[in-house]
Parts: sequence; structure tokens; C-alpha cells
Amino acid sequence: MSAAVFTARSIAKRFGATVALARLDLTIHAGEIVALMGANGAGKSTLVKIVSGVQPADEGAMTLDGQAYAPGSPLAAKRAGVATVHQSIADVVVPALPIADNLLLDEFCGGVAAIWTPRARRLARARELAARVGLDDVDLDAPLGTLSLASQQRVVLARALATRPRLLILDEPTASLSAAEAERLYTLIDGLREEGVAVLLVSHRLADLRRLASRVAVVRDGRIVAVQDVKDAPIDFDAALETMIGRRLPVSGTAAQQSGAREAKPALELRGLRLGPQTDAFDLDMRDGEIVAVVGPVGAGKTRLAQAIFGATRASAGTMRLYGEPWRPRTPRDAIRAGVFMAGEDRWRSSLFPDAVPFASVAGTIGFPFLPRWSRAGVVGRTHEHEVAREAIETFGIRCTGPEDRVARLSGGNQQKVLLARWHAEPARLLLLDEPFQGVDAGARADIAAHLRRRAAGRATLVFVSDLEEAHEVADRIVHFDRGTVEYVDQQSLDILNQV
Repeated sequence: MSAAVFTARSIAKRFGATVALARLDLTIHAGEIVALMGANGAGKSTLVKIVSGVQPADEGAMTLDGQAYAPGSPLAAKRAGVATVHQSIADVVVPALPIADNLLLDEFCGGVAAIWTPRARRLARARELAARVGLDDVDLDAPLGTLSLASQQRVVLARALATRPRLLILDEPTASLSAAEAERLYTLIDGLREEGVAVLLVSHRLADLRRLASRVAVVRDGRIVAVQDVKDAPIDFDAALETMIGRRLPVSGTAAQQSGAREAKPALELRGLRLGPQTDAFDLDMRDGEIVAVVGPVGAGKTRLAQAIFGATRASAGTMRLYGEPWRPRTPRDAIRAGVFMAGEDRWRSSLFPDAVPFASVAGTIGFPFLPRWSRAGVVGRTHEHEVAREAIETFGIRCTGPEDRVARLSGGNQQKVLLARWHAEPARLLLLDEPFQGVDAGARADIAAHLRRRAAGRATLVFVSDLEEAHEVADRIVHFDRGTVEYVDQQSLDILNQV
């Protein structure tokens, strides 16, 4: 066994009466990738924040390369040799600044480089960092905001690797990446492993765990309750997931095996739909009670399809029908009035409110789209709003103290559950879910899929995902989507999945 790069002993953290970490122990050796599995709220994010210097532990001690390690800030952690790539990059990039300056932001802040350093020298350093993560061909003078979300994440990764860290923390690193981009990241991490870098990986994607993990540590109630060494054997996911959530998972399988959706009446009919002038036209049919998953890589146009159906954008050509009637929504408001609901991919940009906004509570977030229906003389009945929120908290298993909890203070997975609960607060005719499982642990994902199946009757549900396993877990049929066009490959998709 190689030398221990990082150790944590009896790490504890409380937030009021809530125990986030309960004397947790962890060791990561040189060249080892330890993956954390755990339900939302199990303590993974708190551990990452403590190790990366965002917040201190209440008790316990850490070491890095045998020396005491207690960073007072993220900058102190990075200087000590710990670099972190968080799931959300919005707080660590400046979209209006050039890509080169974003690559060098940490060095500007740490005094390694200065904004008045000669431009040629800054660009040379930025090219060096960009090349390491496969961004050789980008215009470094262009604003960062012109890059895709996946490429922006690579910029953040390049910054993390700039100081040659001893411990690299990756929090959901492939959440916004296509399969090809994820494989590029895997190759890069393989190189770091060979260099002796220790890696702490937090991911809900089974493909990440299969491809990268040396050991899998299961976190529950603030403790590591089980560890699997998987260098020479496949991960026992059934055992890990049952340990993670403390109960058996529902039996997996497509919803088609449990419903008669194929014999039901037509719900959504798309004919000759063309999302853009350069894309091919396609048809799509859905029936009442059916759940169809549209699967495709990042950038394939899945979100644009969802937005066209929801009235947020216009298709270039083609027709749509909803339950036999022409469907031409001018705005999302028209869609909501007609019972067509959509949960967007980026929950903070499309659906959730900052903490300071009055509607930022669980109850307010769920009820916001329905205020005109729930109000009398312009006044919303808080009793009804709270009753709906309490039912949603119980149904979706949202971990909070009550309807007035602020959504911004919940874990990412629980924020996603609030968003899904919003669109179940009233009956839908068509439910559009864009990456509904993003940042949601496996146990919660199974619960959400089961809930979608239970509520499928009386509506059509269209789920847009990048992960084939997620599609298999929830869908009656799977549609592959690429370059703005769909191709039906139901059984072929399941056969591919079974061979993985």
C-alpha cells in the first residue's frame, strides 16, 4: 500500500441540532481514488467543505502528507496542496472575463501572477493550463461565457490542477459532460493517479464509479458505514446502495412492464418538427400514461426540444398536437395554463429563487406558478400553500424542517426534489423534465422514478437525460436524440445497457 496522502480522524460537524458529520474517519493513499456514495444529506458535501477549507470542523483532526492540516480558507487549502472542483461553477468563474483571465484567477488571488503581468506571459501560462484539459483550440481572448458549460468546467479543472495538488476533490465532475467529454476527464484523472495524486470523488453516476474508483466509501448519517475495495473486483452496487439508504431498493425495470401505456389514447404528437434550419425534421408520438426518455449527449438539442414544446422557444418547422388539439404555445405561461409543466435543467437559472426573495421557501417555491389559481382577490391562502408543501415534503422525502425552510439552504438533491414537487402540486397533461436526476443520489432517484410511474396516468411524461441508466430506470420507451433528430431504439438501448 502506498503512503497515506490524506487522513481524517473523528471529524464532527453540527449545524444547530443537526448532526452533519459524526466522528467520521477517512484515509486516501497516493494514486488512490476514493469515491463517496451517500444519500442527499448524508454528510458528503459537509466533508468536502471541511477538507477544502470552506468551513472548519467542530472536532477531529486532519493530516496531509503526514503534517497537521487545518485550512482556514479555500486559498489556504490550495496553497497546502488540496484543490477542489465543485459541482456548481457559477461562484468561481466570471463569464464576462476572457478565458485566459479565468484560467489565471487563482494565481491572481494567490499572488503568483498579477493582472499587470505582460500579456504575452499571461497568455503563455493560460495556454499551458488550457492544454492540460484539452482546450488547446479555444480563443483565450474570448469571454468565458461563450464556452459551453462543459468547457467552462474544464477551465475550473485546469485551475485546480495548476498547483500540482497532492489531493484533488471532484464533486460531481461529469454532471454536465457528454460521454466523450467524460471519457476525456477519465483519461486525465488516470494520468493524475499515475503521478501519485490522491483523489476524493463525489458522484452519483455509476459510470464514474465503475471507471475511476479504487475504493468506494458509503456515507450515512455523517459516518462512513461501509467500504468496498474495488481495484480488483467490480463494485457491488446493490450492497452499496442498500447500505447507503438503509433499506432495499425498489425492483428495477421499465415502466412499460407495469403499465398499459402503449394501448392508451394519443397525448403528444410531433410531425415534421425541425428545431433549427440546419437540423433534420422528425416525428414523435406519446400516449396517455406513457413515460418516454429522450437520451442524448450534452449539446444534442434535448433542452431546445423541451423548450419548443413548452413555448419558451419556437421550432423552425412542423406541427404539434396535444390530446388531439393543435398545440402552439406562445409563452411558458400559456403552457402552464394548459397543464404543460416543465422542470428546467439548470434549476437556479430557470426555477429557484435566491434566499432573499420572499418566495424562496419550500412552500413559496412549490406554489409560485399557481398563485393566480390559489389566490382570492389577489391574496394567496397560506393554509393551502402549506398543506401542498407538507404533502410534497412527505411524498418526495424532502429533508427539511418544514414548509418555511429556505430552499437555498437545502442540499442539491433536496433542492431538485422541491423543483419536482412543484410540478406535481397540480395535475399535468404533459410533464417535461430536463435532467431531473441531476445531483440526486441513487436512492432518491429510485424513489422519484417510482413516484413518476405512480402518477403517470392521465398525462404524458417526457424525460430528457444524458445517462442511459437513468432512462432505463424510469422510462417505458427510450428515444436517442442527436443533432436535433430522434431515433427510436427501445430494445437496442436496453441491450446496450445490459452489456455495460
